[in-house]
Amino acid sequence: MTAARRLAAILAVDVVGYSRLMGEDVAGTALGVREHRDAARPIVAGLGGRIVKTTGDGLLLEFPSVVDAVECAIAIQKLMAERNADTPEAKRIVYRIGVNLGDVLIEGDDILGEGVNIAARLEGLCEPGGVLISGAAYDHVRGRIDADFVDLGDKYLKNIARPVRIYSLASSAPAPMPEPPKPPIDQPSLAVLPFACFSEERELKYLTEAMTEDLITILARIPGFIVIARQSSFVYQGGAIDSRRIGRELGVRYIVDGSLRPVGPQLRVGAQLIDAATGAQLWADRFDRQPENVLELQDQIARAIAGRIEPELVRAEIALIRRRRDASPSAWSCYREGAGMISLKGWSEETLTRATALLRQAASLDPDFALARAQLALLLSLGARHGLMAEGAAAVTEARAEAERAVEIDPDASEVLGYAGCALAELGEVQRGSEILERAIENDPSNAQAWVALGTAQCFLEKMGDVGLEKLRQGMRLSPRDHRLGFWGTYYALALARHRRLEEAYEEARVACRRDPQFYVARIVLALTAAGLDRKGDAIAALREAKRLRPRLSLEEIQLLVGRRATLLAPLWDEVSKSPQ
Repeated sequence: MTAARRLAAILAVDVVGYSRLMGEDVAGTALGVREHRDAARPIVAGLGGRIVKTTGDGLLLEFPSVVDAVECAIAIQKLMAERNADTPEAKRIVYRIGVNLGDVLIEGDDILGEGVNIAARLEGLCEPGGVLISGAAYDHVRGRIDADFVDLGDKYLKNIARPVRIYSLASSAPAPMPEPPKPPIDQPSLAVLPFACFSEERELKYLTEAMTEDLITILARIPGFIVIARQSSFVYQGGAIDSRRIGRELGVRYIVDGSLRPVGPQLRVGAQLIDAATGAQLWADRFDRQPENVLELQDQIARAIAGRIEPELVRAEIALIRRRRDASPSAWSCYREGAGMISLKGWSEETLTRATALLRQAASLDPDFALARAQLALLLSLGARHGLMAEGAAAVTEARAEAERAVEIDPDASEVLGYAGCALAELGEVQRGSEILERAIENDPSNAQAWVALGTAQCFLEKMGDVGLEKLRQGMRLSPRDHRLGFWGTYYALALARHRRLEEAYEEARVACRRDPQFYVARIVLALTAAGLDRKGDAIAALREAKRLRPRLSLEEIQLLVGRRATLLAPLWDEVSKSPQ
Protein backbone atom coordinates (compact mmCIF):
# COMPACT_ATOMS: atom_id res chain seq x y z
CA MET A 1 0.00 0.00 0.00
CA THR A 2 1.36 3.42 -0.98
CA ALA A 3 1.83 5.84 1.92
CA ALA A 4 -0.30 9.00 1.79
CA ARG A 5 1.54 12.21 0.91
CA ARG A 6 0.62 15.86 0.52
CA LEU A 7 2.17 19.27 -0.09
CA ALA A 8 2.29 21.27 3.13
CA ALA A 9 3.81 24.37 4.69
CA ILE A 10 5.85 23.30 7.71
CA LEU A 11 6.88 25.60 10.55
CA ALA A 12 9.54 24.42 13.05
CA VAL A 13 9.99 26.32 16.32
CA ASP A 14 12.76 25.93 18.90
CA VAL A 15 13.74 27.67 22.18
CA VAL A 16 17.21 29.25 22.14
CA GLY A 17 19.52 28.10 24.97
CA TYR A 18 16.94 25.69 26.41
CA SER A 19 19.54 23.53 28.20
CA ARG A 20 21.07 26.56 29.92
CA LEU A 21 17.66 27.84 31.00
CA MET A 22 16.64 24.43 32.35
CA GLY A 23 19.99 24.10 34.15
CA GLU A 24 19.35 27.40 35.93
CA ASP A 25 15.61 27.02 36.68
CA VAL A 26 13.82 23.79 35.69
CA ALA A 27 10.36 24.63 37.02
CA GLY A 28 10.38 28.27 35.91
CA THR A 29 11.60 27.43 32.41
CA ALA A 30 9.06 24.62 31.94
CA LEU A 31 6.26 26.95 33.08
CA GLY A 32 7.45 29.77 30.82
CA VAL A 33 7.67 27.52 27.75
CA ARG A 34 4.16 26.23 28.39
CA GLU A 35 2.68 29.73 28.90
CA HIS A 36 4.32 31.13 25.75
CA ARG A 37 3.10 28.12 23.78
CA ASP A 38 -0.46 28.59 25.04
CA ALA A 39 -0.32 32.29 24.14
CA ALA A 40 0.63 31.40 20.55
CA ARG A 41 -2.17 28.82 20.05
CA PRO A 42 -4.83 31.38 18.99
CA ILE A 43 -2.47 32.76 16.34
CA VAL A 44 -1.87 29.26 14.93
CA ALA A 45 -5.59 28.38 14.93
CA GLY A 46 -6.58 31.74 13.44
CA LEU A 47 -4.30 31.19 10.45
CA GLY A 48 -5.55 27.66 9.83
CA GLY A 49 -2.57 25.80 11.25
CA ARG A 50 -2.36 22.75 13.47
CA ILE A 51 0.19 21.70 16.05
CA VAL A 52 1.58 18.39 14.79
CA LYS A 53 3.65 17.71 17.88
CA THR A 54 5.52 19.34 20.75
CA THR A 55 8.84 18.53 22.37
CA GLY A 56 10.27 19.92 25.59
CA ASP A 57 11.23 23.16 23.91
CA GLY A 58 9.97 22.87 20.33
CA LEU A 59 6.91 22.87 18.11
CA LEU A 60 6.17 21.41 14.69
CA LEU A 61 3.25 23.12 12.92
CA GLU A 62 1.50 22.38 9.61
CA PHE A 63 -0.41 24.83 7.41
CA PRO A 64 -2.30 24.30 4.14
CA SER A 65 -1.05 27.76 3.01
CA VAL A 66 2.60 28.81 3.06
CA VAL A 67 1.50 32.47 3.19
CA ASP A 68 -0.37 31.71 6.42
CA ALA A 69 2.62 29.78 7.77
CA VAL A 70 5.01 32.71 7.25
CA GLU A 71 2.44 35.19 8.61
CA CYS A 72 2.15 32.94 11.68
CA ALA A 73 5.95 32.83 12.16
CA ILE A 74 6.17 36.63 12.02
CA ALA A 75 3.21 37.06 14.38
CA ILE A 76 4.67 34.59 16.92
CA GLN A 77 8.01 36.40 16.96
CA LYS A 78 6.23 39.74 17.43
CA LEU A 79 4.21 38.22 20.31
CA MET A 80 7.37 36.84 21.94
CA ALA A 81 9.09 40.23 21.73
CA GLU A 82 6.13 41.83 23.52
CA ARG A 83 5.96 39.11 26.19
CA ASN A 84 9.72 39.32 26.83
CA ALA A 85 9.84 43.11 27.04
CA ASP A 86 9.89 43.22 30.87
CA THR A 87 11.88 40.00 31.39
CA PRO A 88 15.63 40.15 32.19
CA GLU A 89 17.59 39.13 29.10
CA ALA A 90 19.21 36.11 30.76
CA LYS A 91 15.77 34.66 31.61
CA ARG A 92 13.99 35.35 28.32
CA ILE A 93 12.53 32.47 26.34
CA VAL A 94 13.38 33.27 22.72
CA TYR A 95 12.32 31.35 19.61
CA ARG A 96 14.05 30.47 16.37
CA ILE A 97 11.69 29.61 13.51
CA GLY A 98 12.21 27.85 10.17
CA VAL A 99 9.53 27.60 7.44
CA ASN A 100 9.49 25.34 4.37
CA LEU A 101 7.04 24.33 1.67
CA GLY A 102 7.47 20.70 0.69
CA ASP A 103 6.13 17.21 0.23
CA VAL A 104 5.37 15.34 3.46
CA LEU A 105 4.55 11.75 4.32
CA ILE A 106 1.39 11.24 6.41
CA GLU A 107 1.65 8.81 9.32
CA GLY A 108 -1.41 9.12 11.52
CA ASP A 109 -1.37 12.64 12.96
CA ASP A 110 2.37 12.95 12.31
CA ILE A 111 4.17 14.20 9.19
CA LEU A 112 7.59 13.04 8.04
CA GLY A 113 10.02 13.47 5.17
CA GLU A 114 12.46 15.90 3.62
CA GLY A 115 9.96 18.77 3.71
CA VAL A 116 9.91 18.53 7.52
CA ASN A 117 13.68 18.04 7.75
CA ILE A 118 14.41 21.21 5.80
CA ALA A 119 12.18 23.28 8.11
CA ALA A 120 14.02 21.82 11.13
CA ARG A 121 17.44 22.55 9.60
CA LEU A 122 16.42 26.14 8.87
CA GLU A 123 15.30 26.59 12.47
CA GLY A 124 18.71 25.35 13.63
CA LEU A 125 20.50 27.97 11.50
CA CYS A 126 18.21 30.84 12.48
CA GLU A 127 19.26 33.73 14.67
CA PRO A 128 17.47 34.13 18.04
CA GLY A 129 14.20 35.95 17.48
CA GLY A 130 14.42 35.46 13.71
CA VAL A 131 12.66 33.62 10.90
CA LEU A 132 14.35 31.70 8.06
CA ILE A 133 12.35 30.43 5.08
CA SER A 134 13.32 28.20 2.18
CA GLY A 135 13.42 29.33 -1.44
CA ALA A 136 10.34 27.18 -2.14
CA ALA A 137 8.41 29.07 0.55
CA TYR A 138 9.76 32.46 -0.57
CA ASP A 139 8.59 31.94 -4.17
CA HIS A 140 4.99 31.68 -2.91
CA VAL A 141 5.01 34.52 -0.35
CA ARG A 142 6.96 37.12 -2.32
CA GLY A 143 4.76 40.19 -2.77
CA ARG A 144 1.90 38.62 -0.80
CA ILE A 145 2.85 39.59 2.74
CA ASP A 146 3.98 42.86 4.30
CA ALA A 147 7.54 41.82 5.14
CA ASP A 148 10.97 42.06 3.56
CA PHE A 149 13.41 39.16 3.27
CA VAL A 150 17.16 39.04 2.67
CA ASP A 151 18.59 36.45 0.26
CA LEU A 152 21.32 34.48 2.06
CA GLY A 153 22.15 32.31 -0.93
CA ASP A 154 22.28 28.54 -1.45
CA LYS A 155 23.38 26.53 1.57
CA TYR A 156 23.98 22.84 2.16
CA LEU A 157 21.87 21.47 5.02
CA LYS A 158 22.58 18.32 7.01
CA ASN A 159 21.30 15.14 5.29
CA ILE A 160 19.79 17.16 2.43
CA ALA A 161 21.34 16.18 -0.89
CA ARG A 162 20.82 19.47 -2.76
CA PRO A 163 21.65 23.01 -1.62
CA VAL A 164 18.65 25.00 -0.38
CA ARG A 165 18.08 28.69 -1.06
CA ILE A 166 17.60 30.51 2.25
CA TYR A 167 15.88 33.83 3.00
CA SER A 168 15.84 35.65 6.33
CA LEU A 169 13.20 38.02 7.66
CA ALA A 170 14.86 41.42 7.17
CA SER A 171 14.33 42.64 10.73
CA SER A 172 16.40 39.72 12.04
CA ALA A 173 18.72 39.12 9.11
CA PRO A 174 22.48 39.31 9.41
CA ALA A 175 24.40 40.99 6.63
CA PRO A 176 24.19 38.95 3.39
CA MET A 177 26.50 35.97 3.79
CA PRO A 178 27.61 34.85 0.34
CA GLU A 179 30.25 37.60 0.18
CA PRO A 180 31.40 38.39 3.74
CA PRO A 181 34.15 40.98 4.23
CA LYS A 182 37.55 39.31 3.92
CA PRO A 183 40.25 40.21 6.44
CA PRO A 184 43.55 41.67 5.21
CA ILE A 185 46.04 39.09 3.96
CA ASP A 186 48.40 39.87 6.84
CA GLN A 187 45.72 39.31 9.48
CA PRO A 188 45.47 35.70 10.70
CA SER A 189 41.88 34.48 10.66
CA LEU A 190 39.83 31.37 11.37
CA ALA A 191 36.30 30.03 11.37
CA VAL A 192 34.89 27.47 13.81
CA LEU A 193 32.31 25.40 11.95
CA PRO A 194 29.37 23.88 13.87
CA PHE A 195 30.48 20.56 15.35
CA ALA A 196 28.47 17.56 14.13
CA CYS A 197 26.42 15.62 16.66
CA PHE A 198 26.20 11.87 15.96
CA SER A 199 23.26 11.29 18.25
CA GLU A 200 19.52 11.88 18.01
CA GLU A 201 19.33 12.94 21.68
CA ARG A 202 18.15 16.53 21.75
CA GLU A 203 20.21 17.28 24.87
CA LEU A 204 23.41 16.25 23.09
CA LYS A 205 22.51 18.35 20.05
CA TYR A 206 22.16 21.38 22.31
CA LEU A 207 25.44 20.55 24.03
CA THR A 208 27.23 20.32 20.67
CA GLU A 209 25.90 23.68 19.49
CA ALA A 210 26.66 25.42 22.80
CA MET A 211 30.16 23.93 22.88
CA THR A 212 30.85 25.31 19.38
CA GLU A 213 29.65 28.76 20.44
CA ASP A 214 31.86 28.68 23.55
CA LEU A 215 34.85 27.66 21.45
CA ILE A 216 34.26 30.64 19.12
CA THR A 217 34.16 32.96 22.15
CA ILE A 218 37.36 31.57 23.67
CA LEU A 219 39.35 31.53 20.42
CA ALA A 220 38.25 35.12 19.69
CA ARG A 221 40.44 36.14 22.66
CA ILE A 222 43.65 35.09 20.89
CA PRO A 223 45.34 38.43 20.17
CA GLY A 224 45.77 39.29 16.51
CA PHE A 225 43.41 36.59 15.19
CA ILE A 226 40.08 37.38 13.53
CA VAL A 227 37.46 34.74 14.43
CA ILE A 228 34.40 34.67 12.20
CA ALA A 229 31.13 35.25 14.08
CA ARG A 230 28.61 32.49 14.72
CA GLN A 231 26.08 33.96 12.29
CA SER A 232 28.43 33.29 9.37
CA SER A 233 30.04 30.01 10.40
CA PHE A 234 26.73 28.36 11.41
CA VAL A 235 25.44 28.78 7.85
CA TYR A 236 27.50 25.67 7.05
CA GLN A 237 25.79 23.55 9.71
CA GLY A 238 25.03 20.06 8.46
CA GLY A 239 26.60 20.57 5.04
CA ALA A 240 29.52 18.79 3.43
CA ILE A 241 32.83 20.27 4.64
CA ASP A 242 34.82 21.62 1.71
CA SER A 243 37.48 23.52 3.64
CA ARG A 244 38.94 25.31 0.63
CA ARG A 245 35.56 26.54 -0.58
CA ILE A 246 34.52 27.65 2.92
CA GLY A 247 37.90 29.33 3.41
CA ARG A 248 37.37 31.34 0.22
CA GLU A 249 33.79 32.27 1.09
CA LEU A 250 34.62 33.39 4.62
CA GLY A 251 38.05 34.79 3.79
CA VAL A 252 39.89 32.79 6.47
CA ARG A 253 43.23 31.00 6.67
CA TYR A 254 42.21 28.29 9.12
CA ILE A 255 39.12 26.21 9.85
CA VAL A 256 38.23 24.31 13.02
CA ASP A 257 35.63 21.58 12.90
CA GLY A 258 34.76 18.46 14.83
CA SER A 259 32.10 16.15 16.18
CA LEU A 260 30.50 14.76 19.32
CA ARG A 261 29.34 11.17 19.71
CA PRO A 262 28.38 8.89 22.62
CA VAL A 263 30.84 6.03 23.19
CA GLY A 264 29.46 3.72 25.87
CA PRO A 265 29.00 5.75 29.06
CA GLN A 266 31.28 8.55 27.77
CA LEU A 267 31.05 11.35 25.26
CA ARG A 268 33.83 11.58 22.68
CA VAL A 269 34.60 14.92 21.05
CA GLY A 270 36.95 15.05 18.07
CA ALA A 271 38.40 18.29 16.72
CA GLN A 272 40.77 19.28 13.94
CA LEU A 273 42.53 22.39 12.64
CA ILE A 274 42.70 22.72 8.85
CA ASP A 275 44.72 24.96 6.55
CA ALA A 276 41.91 26.48 4.46
CA ALA A 277 44.18 27.23 1.50
CA THR A 278 45.37 23.64 1.02
CA GLY A 279 42.86 21.55 2.95
CA ALA A 280 45.75 20.01 4.92
CA GLN A 281 45.09 18.88 8.48
CA LEU A 282 47.44 20.78 10.83
CA TRP A 283 46.29 19.18 14.08
CA ALA A 284 43.70 16.72 15.35
CA ASP A 285 42.82 15.24 18.72
CA ARG A 286 39.96 13.70 20.65
CA PHE A 287 38.60 14.22 24.15
CA ASP A 288 36.65 11.68 26.21
CA ARG A 289 34.51 12.95 29.08
CA GLN A 290 31.80 11.68 31.44
CA PRO A 291 28.48 13.47 30.79
CA GLU A 292 27.50 14.05 34.43
CA ASN A 293 27.09 17.85 34.46
CA VAL A 294 26.25 19.09 30.97
CA LEU A 295 26.96 22.78 31.60
CA GLU A 296 30.31 22.04 33.24
CA LEU A 297 31.12 19.54 30.47
CA GLN A 298 30.37 22.14 27.79
CA ASP A 299 32.84 24.61 29.33
CA GLN A 300 35.44 21.93 30.07
CA ILE A 301 35.58 20.59 26.51
CA ALA A 302 35.57 24.02 24.85
CA ARG A 303 38.50 25.16 26.98
CA ALA A 304 40.40 21.90 26.43
CA ILE A 305 40.08 22.22 22.65
CA ALA A 306 41.03 25.91 22.70
CA GLY A 307 44.10 25.13 24.82
CA ARG A 308 45.30 22.65 22.19
CA ILE A 309 44.42 24.75 19.13
CA GLU A 310 46.02 28.07 20.15
CA PRO A 311 49.65 26.83 20.11
CA GLU A 312 49.04 25.09 16.78
CA LEU A 313 47.69 28.30 15.26
CA VAL A 314 50.75 30.20 16.43
CA ARG A 315 53.08 27.55 14.97
CA ALA A 316 51.22 27.65 11.66
CA GLU A 317 51.46 31.45 11.52
CA ILE A 318 55.21 31.40 12.22
CA ALA A 319 55.74 28.85 9.45
CA LEU A 320 53.69 31.02 7.06
CA ILE A 321 55.71 34.11 7.94
CA ARG A 322 58.95 32.25 7.25
CA ARG A 323 57.64 31.24 3.81
CA ARG A 324 56.97 34.91 3.05
CA ARG A 325 60.37 36.31 3.92
CA ASP A 326 60.60 38.10 0.59
CA ALA A 327 57.44 40.12 1.31
CA SER A 328 57.52 43.55 2.95
CA PRO A 329 57.55 43.10 6.72
CA SER A 330 54.41 44.03 8.64
CA ALA A 331 54.12 44.76 12.35
CA TRP A 332 52.21 41.50 12.81
CA SER A 333 54.71 39.32 10.92
CA CYS A 334 57.60 40.86 12.89
CA TYR A 335 55.74 40.19 16.12
CA ARG A 336 54.91 36.59 15.33
CA GLU A 337 58.44 35.74 14.23
CA GLY A 338 60.01 37.51 17.21
CA ALA A 339 57.60 36.03 19.75
CA GLY A 340 58.07 32.50 18.38
CA MET A 341 61.84 32.54 18.00
CA ILE A 342 62.70 31.33 21.51
CA SER A 343 60.46 28.26 21.24
CA LEU A 344 62.04 27.39 17.90
CA LYS A 345 65.72 28.05 18.64
CA GLY A 346 66.02 27.98 22.43
CA TRP A 347 67.53 30.47 24.88
CA SER A 348 70.80 32.11 23.85
CA GLU A 349 72.28 35.58 23.46
CA GLU A 350 71.96 35.40 19.69
CA THR A 351 68.33 34.26 19.72
CA LEU A 352 67.32 36.91 22.23
CA THR A 353 69.08 39.63 20.27
CA ARG A 354 67.24 38.67 17.07
CA ALA A 355 63.87 38.21 18.82
CA THR A 356 63.99 41.56 20.63
CA ALA A 357 65.08 43.32 17.42
CA LEU A 358 62.02 41.95 15.61
CA LEU A 359 59.71 43.01 18.44
CA ARG A 360 61.21 46.52 18.43
CA GLN A 361 60.61 46.61 14.68
CA ALA A 362 56.96 45.60 15.22
CA ALA A 363 56.52 48.42 17.76
CA SER A 364 58.23 50.85 15.38
CA LEU A 365 55.92 49.90 12.49
CA ASP A 366 52.88 50.20 14.79
CA PRO A 367 53.58 52.38 17.87
CA ASP A 368 50.29 51.28 19.49
CA PHE A 369 51.07 47.56 19.16
CA ALA A 370 50.70 46.85 22.88
CA LEU A 371 51.20 43.10 22.55
CA ALA A 372 54.59 43.52 20.83
CA ARG A 373 55.72 45.91 23.56
CA ALA A 374 54.56 43.55 26.33
CA GLN A 375 56.32 40.59 24.73
CA LEU A 376 59.49 42.70 24.28
CA ALA A 377 59.38 43.64 27.98
CA LEU A 378 59.06 39.98 28.96
CA LEU A 379 61.99 38.79 26.81
CA LEU A 380 64.21 41.64 28.04
CA SER A 381 63.39 40.90 31.69
CA LEU A 382 63.95 37.15 31.30
CA GLY A 383 67.15 37.77 29.33
CA ALA A 384 68.48 39.96 32.14
CA ARG A 385 67.42 37.35 34.73
CA HIS A 386 69.21 34.57 32.83
CA GLY A 387 72.34 36.65 32.25
CA LEU A 388 71.84 36.59 28.46
CA MET A 389 71.82 40.35 27.84
CA ALA A 390 75.14 42.09 27.17
CA GLU A 391 73.78 45.33 28.64
CA GLY A 392 71.78 43.97 31.56
CA ALA A 393 71.04 47.31 33.24
CA ALA A 394 69.87 48.89 29.99
CA ALA A 395 67.67 45.85 29.31
CA VAL A 396 66.01 46.20 32.71
CA THR A 397 65.28 49.89 32.13
CA GLU A 398 63.85 49.23 28.66
CA ALA A 399 61.78 46.27 29.91
CA ARG A 400 60.19 48.33 32.68
CA ALA A 401 59.31 51.17 30.27
CA GLU A 402 57.89 48.84 27.61
CA ALA A 403 55.76 46.91 30.14
CA GLU A 404 54.18 50.08 31.52
CA ARG A 405 53.66 51.51 28.03
CA ALA A 406 51.92 48.30 26.90
CA VAL A 407 49.52 48.42 29.86
CA GLU A 408 48.83 52.09 29.17
CA ILE A 409 47.98 51.41 25.50
CA ASP A 410 45.72 48.41 26.10
CA PRO A 411 44.72 48.12 29.78
CA ASP A 412 42.03 45.48 29.20
CA ALA A 413 43.78 42.94 26.93
CA SER A 414 44.48 39.84 29.01
CA GLU A 415 47.44 38.71 26.91
CA VAL A 416 49.09 42.14 27.12
CA LEU A 417 48.55 42.27 30.88
CA GLY A 418 49.88 38.71 31.26
CA TYR A 419 53.21 39.45 29.55
CA ALA A 420 53.65 42.92 31.06
CA GLY A 421 52.80 41.76 34.59
CA CYS A 422 55.19 38.84 34.30
CA ALA A 423 57.97 41.18 33.09
CA LEU A 424 57.51 43.54 36.04
CA ALA A 425 57.43 40.67 38.54
CA GLU A 426 60.67 39.31 37.02
CA LEU A 427 62.22 42.77 37.47
CA GLY A 428 61.51 42.61 41.21
CA GLU A 429 58.30 44.66 41.19
CA VAL A 430 56.31 41.70 42.51
CA GLN A 431 53.41 43.69 43.96
CA ARG A 432 52.84 45.76 40.82
CA GLY A 433 53.34 42.74 38.55
CA SER A 434 50.92 40.62 40.60
CA GLU A 435 48.20 43.28 40.44
CA ILE A 436 48.49 43.40 36.64
CA LEU A 437 48.47 39.59 36.40
CA GLU A 438 45.34 39.39 38.54
CA ARG A 439 43.63 41.79 36.13
CA ALA A 440 44.74 39.59 33.23
CA ILE A 441 43.06 36.57 34.84
CA GLU A 442 39.90 38.52 35.69
CA ASN A 443 39.60 39.52 32.03
CA ASP A 444 40.32 35.99 30.76
CA PRO A 445 40.30 33.12 33.29
CA SER A 446 41.75 30.81 30.60
CA ASN A 447 45.00 32.81 30.24
CA ALA A 448 47.42 30.04 31.21
CA GLN A 449 50.53 32.23 30.98
CA ALA A 450 49.08 34.76 33.43
CA TRP A 451 48.21 32.02 35.93
CA VAL A 452 51.75 30.62 35.72
CA ALA A 453 53.35 34.06 36.07
CA LEU A 454 51.14 35.02 39.04
CA GLY A 455 51.79 31.69 40.74
CA THR A 456 55.55 32.04 40.20
CA ALA A 457 55.54 35.57 41.64
CA GLN A 458 53.54 34.47 44.68
CA CYS A 459 55.76 31.44 45.28
CA PHE A 460 58.54 33.82 46.22
CA LEU A 461 56.39 35.70 48.75
CA GLU A 462 56.77 33.80 52.02
CA LYS A 463 53.10 34.11 53.03
CA MET A 464 51.70 32.94 49.68
CA GLY A 465 53.86 29.95 48.83
CA ASP A 466 51.14 27.27 48.76
CA VAL A 467 48.69 29.59 47.00
CA GLY A 468 51.33 30.41 44.42
CA LEU A 469 52.13 26.76 43.76
CA GLU A 470 48.46 25.98 43.13
CA LYS A 471 48.07 28.92 40.73
CA LEU A 472 51.21 27.91 38.88
CA ARG A 473 49.88 24.39 38.56
CA GLN A 474 46.48 25.70 37.43
CA GLY A 475 48.14 27.54 34.55
CA MET A 476 49.90 24.37 33.44
CA ARG A 477 46.62 22.43 33.58
CA LEU A 478 44.87 25.04 31.43
CA SER A 479 47.22 24.51 28.48
CA PRO A 480 48.39 20.88 28.59
CA ARG A 481 50.06 20.92 25.14
CA ASP A 482 51.68 24.35 25.36
CA HIS A 483 55.18 24.70 23.90
CA ARG A 484 56.10 26.67 27.07
CA LEU A 485 55.41 23.75 29.44
CA GLY A 486 59.09 22.90 29.77
CA PHE A 487 59.84 26.49 30.78
CA TRP A 488 56.88 26.67 33.17
CA GLY A 489 57.64 23.27 34.68
CA THR A 490 61.23 24.32 35.38
CA TYR A 491 60.08 27.22 37.53
CA TYR A 492 57.42 25.08 39.17
CA ALA A 493 60.19 22.67 40.18
CA LEU A 494 62.31 25.58 41.43
CA ALA A 495 59.38 26.88 43.50
CA LEU A 496 58.86 23.40 45.00
CA ALA A 497 62.55 23.24 45.87
CA ARG A 498 62.31 26.63 47.58
CA HIS A 499 59.54 25.21 49.75
CA ARG A 500 61.68 22.15 50.61
CA ARG A 501 59.55 19.70 48.63
CA LEU A 502 62.67 18.27 47.01
CA GLU A 503 61.36 14.89 45.88
CA GLU A 504 58.44 16.51 44.03
CA ALA A 505 60.76 19.19 42.67
CA TYR A 506 63.15 16.55 41.33
CA GLU A 507 60.35 14.72 39.49
CA GLU A 508 58.93 17.96 38.04
CA ALA A 509 62.41 18.97 36.84
CA ARG A 510 62.79 15.61 35.09
CA VAL A 511 59.42 16.14 33.35
CA ALA A 512 60.48 19.66 32.32
CA CYS A 513 63.66 18.25 30.78
CA ARG A 514 61.61 15.79 28.74
CA ARG A 515 59.22 18.49 27.59
CA ASP A 516 61.97 20.83 26.40
CA PRO A 517 65.14 18.98 25.35
CA GLN A 518 66.93 22.29 24.61
CA PHE A 519 66.19 24.27 27.80
CA TYR A 520 69.43 24.20 29.78
CA VAL A 521 67.87 25.88 32.87
CA ALA A 522 65.73 22.77 33.42
CA ARG A 523 68.96 20.77 33.75
CA ILE A 524 70.33 23.26 36.29
CA VAL A 525 67.19 22.92 38.42
CA LEU A 526 67.37 19.12 38.06
CA ALA A 527 70.97 19.23 39.26
CA LEU A 528 70.01 21.48 42.19
CA THR A 529 67.24 19.14 43.37
CA ALA A 530 69.41 16.04 42.85
CA ALA A 531 72.18 17.61 44.93
CA GLY A 532 69.68 18.46 47.67
CA LEU A 533 68.67 14.78 47.72
CA ASP A 534 72.33 13.67 47.89
CA ARG A 535 72.19 12.20 44.39
CA LYS A 536 75.60 13.42 43.33
CA GLY A 537 75.84 11.34 40.17
CA ASP A 538 72.48 12.60 38.87
CA ALA A 539 73.42 16.18 39.72
CA ILE A 540 76.72 16.00 37.85
CA ALA A 541 75.06 14.38 34.81
CA ALA A 542 72.44 17.16 34.74
CA LEU A 543 75.08 19.87 35.00
CA ARG A 544 77.09 18.31 32.19
CA GLU A 545 73.98 18.27 29.99
CA ALA A 546 73.29 21.92 30.85
CA LYS A 547 76.86 22.85 29.86
CA ARG A 548 76.55 20.86 26.63
CA LEU A 549 73.41 22.78 25.73
CA ARG A 550 75.01 26.08 26.73
CA PRO A 551 78.80 25.92 26.40
CA ARG A 552 79.18 29.47 27.84
CA LEU A 553 77.44 28.48 31.09
CA SER A 554 79.24 29.70 34.21
CA LEU A 555 78.75 29.40 37.95
CA GLU A 556 77.95 33.12 38.04
CA GLU A 557 75.07 32.56 35.63
CA ILE A 558 73.82 29.65 37.75
CA GLN A 559 73.87 31.97 40.77
CA LEU A 560 71.75 34.49 38.85
CA LEU A 561 69.18 31.78 38.17
CA VAL A 562 68.91 29.96 41.53
CA GLY A 563 70.37 32.46 44.03
CA ARG A 564 72.14 31.32 47.15
CA ARG A 565 71.13 27.70 46.58
CA ALA A 566 73.90 27.67 43.94
CA THR A 567 76.31 26.89 46.81
CA LEU A 568 75.02 23.30 46.63
CA LEU A 569 76.30 23.09 43.07
CA ALA A 570 79.62 24.94 43.45
CA PRO A 571 81.79 21.87 44.28
CA LEU A 572 80.06 19.82 41.58
CA TRP A 573 80.53 22.60 39.06
CA ASP A 574 84.28 22.55 39.62
CA GLU A 575 84.26 18.87 38.74
CA VAL A 576 82.07 19.41 35.65
CA SER A 577 84.02 22.42 34.32
CA LYS A 578 87.36 20.61 34.62
CA SER A 579 86.27 17.44 32.87
CA PRO A 580 86.23 17.23 29.05
CA GLN A 581 82.79 17.46 27.40
